[in-house]
Amino acid sequence: MTDQHPVGSRLDPWIESYAARTAGMKVSEIRALFAVASRPEVVSLAGGMPNIGALPMELVGDTVQRLLLDQGLTALQYSSGQGDERLRDQLLEVMALEGLDAHPDDIVMTTGSQQALDLVARVFLDPRDVVIAESPSYVGALGVFAAYEADVVHVPCDADGLVPEALEEHITRLLAEGRRIKFLYTVPTFQNPAGTALSDDRRPRVLEICRRHGILVVEDNPYGLLGFEGRTYPALKSMDADGVIYLGTFSKIFAAGLRVGWAVAPHAVREKLVLANEAAILCPSAFTQAVASRYLSEIDWQAQTASYRALYQERRDAMADALRSLLPQARWNLPRGGLFFWIELPEGLDTKAMLPLAVKELVAYAPGTGFYADGTGRRNARLNFSYPTSERIHEGVRRFATVVEREQELLETFGPYDDSTRSRARRVLLPSPDVS
Repeated sequence: MTDQHPVGSRLDPWIESYAARTAGMKVSEIRALFAVASRPEVVSLAGGMPNIGALPMELVGDTVQRLLLDQGLTALQYSSGQGDERLRDQLLEVMALEGLDAHPDDIVMTTGSQQALDLVARVFLDPRDVVIAESPSYVGALGVFAAYEADVVHVPCDADGLVPEALEEHITRLLAEGRRIKFLYTVPTFQNPAGTALSDDRRPRVLEICRRHGILVVEDNPYGLLGFEGRTYPALKSMDADGVIYLGTFSKIFAAGLRVGWAVAPHAVREKLVLANEAAILCPSAFTQAVASRYLSEIDWQAQTASYRALYQERRDAMADALRSLLPQARWNLPRGGLFFWIELPEGLDTKAMLPLAVKELVAYAPGTGFYADGTGRRNARLNFSYPTSERIHEGVRRFATVVEREQELLETFGPYDDSTRSRARRVLLPSPDVS
C-alpha cells in the first residue's frame, strides 16, 4: 500500500486531480458582476432578473400557507424523477398559448430550465461534438456546452432572428468537414441577449433545414409570453413534435427563485432525460412544484403575466428613449418582447475593457463577449430593462453614455486599444469619481 499525495499548486493542491472537462468551466461574466451590481448606489443594467415586485405577495403568501396546511406531508417529501403529474397536466394550458399540443407524459420537470439545458447536454454531447447556436447566444447555455466539451459554432442573426441561408451554409460546411452536429440551440422568441424574435416565415424554414440534415432543435423559451405587440409567436415544437425539444420555465411568468422548469421531448429522449434527472438530483422539488401548481390553479396567472408585459413594455420604452437621446452613436433594434436591449457601439470600443470604468461610474452592464463562445462581441453590450425603474434606467444609460464618450475620447487621442497605453491614459485623464 502506498501513500498518494496530491500534486498541485499552493492555491489548489488538487489541481492535478480534476477531470479534463473542468477546463471548459468558466466564470460567467454576467454572474461575476452580481456582487458589484447589487450595491444600491450602482444602477444595474446587467442582470436578467424579472421584477417580482409586481407579484401580489399577500395572495402568494396565503396560497403557500394553505398549501402547507393542506398537503405539507407530500409537498415536503421526495417526488418522482419526472415531476408532479398534476403540474405537468396544467402546463398543457400554458404551452397551448403558443400552439403547442403535448401530453403530460412528454414533460420532464426540472430545477429551472437551466437544469433542463444541462440534462440535454448530458444526454447528447460528447467532447468535440458541435452545437450550432445563434450569434449572439445565451451565456448560460454556452457555459453548459463548454462544460461538456462541445464546440459551439455561431450562425449569424439579424433583426428577424436566425438567418436560414446562413444556417444552411454552416451546416453544409461542417458536415463536409466531417464534424458531428448534435443540435441547434435557439431562443427563437425575444432572444437573450439580442431581444429579437424569429419571424413567422423563417420558423418553418429553419425547421425544414434541420429536419433535412437530421439535426435536432433545442428550443429554449423563457420569454415567449412576454411580447409587447399583442401577439404570441408559435413555438417551434408546435410545428415539429419529433424534431424539437422544448424548454420552459416559471422564472419569467412567476418567480425566478422558484426554480421550476420543464422539458418537452420525444418519447425516447424523455426517458433519457428522466434517467439523467434522477442521477443528478433524484427528483425535482415537490414543494416548489406544488407552489407552481397552486399558482396556476388559484391565482389569475394570465392576468399576472399581462401585468409583467405592461410593466416591461413601459420600461423598454424608457430605455429606448434614453438611448436615443443620450447614446445616439449606438445601434440597436427595438425589442418586441423579453427583457433586453442588445446594442452595438462604434468601431474600436471594447465593452469588456470599459467595464471597470463603468463600475467606477456606478453603472453595470453585460459585455458582449460573454454571449459568444469565440470571444467576439467586444463592441456589444446587453442592457436589461425589466428590473430597474424607468428613472433608474434613464440614469443608468446616462452614466453608461458618459463612459462611452470618455472611451471615444481615448480612442481619438491614443488610437486603437492597447493595454499599456490605454491604462496609463485612464489614470491621467479619468480620475476616479468621488463616491463617498
